[in-house]
Amino acid sequence: MGDLNLNSLVLQCFDDLKEGLEACGQKEGVLVKAAETISKAIAAGKTVYLCGNGGSASECQHLAAEFVGRFLMERPGLPAWALTTDTSKLTAIGNDYGFEQVFTRQIKAVGRPGDVLWGLSTSGVSPNVIGALREAKSSGLKTIFMCGNTIHEEGLADLIISTPGKTTPRVQELHLLFGHIICQLVDEILFGDRRP
Repeated sequence: MGDLNLNSLVLQCFDDLKEGLEACGQKEGVLVKAAETISKAIAAGKTVYLCGNGGSASECQHLAAEFVGRFLMERPGLPAWALTTDTSKLTAIGNDYGFEQVFTRQIKAVGRPGDVLWGLSTSGVSPNVIGALREAKSSGLKTIFMCGNTIHEEGLADLIISTPGKTTPRVQELHLLFGHIICQLVDEILFGDRRP
């Protein structure tokens, strides 16, 4: 009986993800805009910064690695940095200014007009991500906000990519899919003409 319940749970997870994917049919336009924003910034010598908490922090590091390393095609490394990786900075800022400032303080230090800040928050209400997006926008950076299905603050970012998903894990899985799509689009925009 226990195995049957576990099997049902697995199938329910698959169904929930499938339902989320089916609800993504109208997302292609905003994903293309995000890729165009990032491509334009990189072509102009600017940098992409990513921030998020927990699983979103891991996704920031993952996506930054796809840019700096490579995605599907051989091409030069692209300037992208996760603001989630330096424990000395994170703990110093958190200790001296509060955890809500861990990303904002970094954007104040390194963000320049024309750079891109890409924030991820499954809930859409992470105070440190929201604070960083506000700081970035006011400092002339382009801003992309990837959140769950509920948008808690309209106009927070230049582009808001809301993600249909019933639970945090399903939202995070869709965020990674969206991130990979954006990486592939950036490659095509910047380097598609170099294909043999």
